[in-house]
Amino acid sequence: ALLPYVPCMPPGALLGKVTATTFALERPRCVFDQHADASDTVWLVVAFANASTTFRNPQSRADVPLYEGLPTTLSYMTLETAVASYSCSAPSSTVLRVGGDTTCGCQGGQDPCNGPLHSPGPYRVKFLVMGCDGPVAETSWSDPILLRKAVSPSTIDPRPTPGGSTVIIIATILASLGVVLAAVVLGAVCAKAWGSLSRRDLGTDTFAHKSYTTHHIPPTLPLPLGCRCTPLGLGCFVPRPPGLCSAK
Repeated sequence: ALLPYVPCMPPGALLGKVTATTFALERPRCVFDQHADASDTVWLVVAFANASTTFRNPQSRADVPLYEGLPTTLSYMTLETAVASYSCSAPSSTVLRVGGDTTCGCQGGQDPCNGPLHSPGPYRVKFLVMGCDGPVAETSWSDPILLRKAVSPSTIDPRPTPGGSTVIIIATILASLGVVLAAVVLGAVCAKAWGSLSRRDLGTDTFAHKSYTTHHIPPTLPLPLGCRCTPLGLGCFVPRPPGLCSAK
């Protein structure tokens, strides 16, 4: 039976929705309940977009194409899941990640594996319900899904982009402003230190002049000039201070 469902990627922004080796799918819910038994399993078929039209559903589990054969068969089946996991009432995540198992190859190619996709594609996927007697139901193929391409180091342009030049200019301006600010701060500190040293040399910081009152020494007043008449005329002399004796 062909089910009226088309696999698709989750809507909106999602971290890692498409990478160089993986992509995310919206988990189907309430799609297989009316078309499968409890013992049936649901598979995800992954094929290159140009090989999806030639894919033939396997008639038994033994015929399921494996991940290791993708380079030659151009398709494989993975994510074998019980039908009950996709029921309406099943508490499960809303996203399936294709290519998320990095341990693929350790099983020796005996079991289906969900290994990383080593080609950007594009790919198309569909869900296939398998029972004990072969295919039971399937969905339509998805739209082509193209993975991101890894950039080779030899193709990277070493020249800075215009946006990178702007960042360099801004960083240079900020660095220059930092140098100017440091110079201003250093100049202010040096000026303050120089002023402190100058005041110390003048004695204004460590010594203060004190005034002394000489109250124990009486002030000496100027002696009046004396005058008297002599046989030779009027003469003036300086009186002798009291207490001083004349020399003999």
